[in-house]
Amino acid sequence: MAARRLLRQLSLGALLCYAALHAGAASRLLLQRVSVAGVAYHEAKAVWPRLREGDALEVVRDASNPHDPLAVRVDWQGHVLGYLPRELSGPVASALDKGMPITARIVRLRDHPNPRERIHIEIFASLQP
Repeated sequence: MAARRLLRQLSLGALLCYAALHAGAASRLLLQRVSVAGVAYHEAKAVWPRLREGDALEVVRDASNPHDPLAVRVDWQGHVLGYLPRELSGPVASALDKGMPITARIVRLRDHPNPRERIHIEIFASLQP
C-alpha cells in the first residue's frame, strides 16, 4: 500500500506536519489499516461474540514486552485482543512514546481459519492539539 511506503519513507513527525497543513478540517490522520496479530493467544476468542465493526479500541505501548521492544497492544473494553504486527508497530510505538493521541477502531471482523485475518483495524493520530 502507498500509505505504508510513505510511513517508511517519512518520519512520523514529518507526516503529521504534512497532514496538518493539507488536511483542512480533518481532525485525524489514518496511520494504518492492519490486522491484529496474536489473537489466538489472548482474549479475542472469549469476547468475539461481543465485538462489532466500528467499536473503539485502545492502543497501548508495551515497552516491557520481552518479544518486541516496540510492541503495541490492542485492547477492547479492557480485554487484550492482540498486538500490532511487529513489522508495522514502529511508527505507532514512536507516536505513543512521544505522547501523541492515537485512537483505533475495528473496521472488519471475519470468522477466518487464520487468526491473523480475523480482526482488521484502523489506527489514527489526532491532528488537534
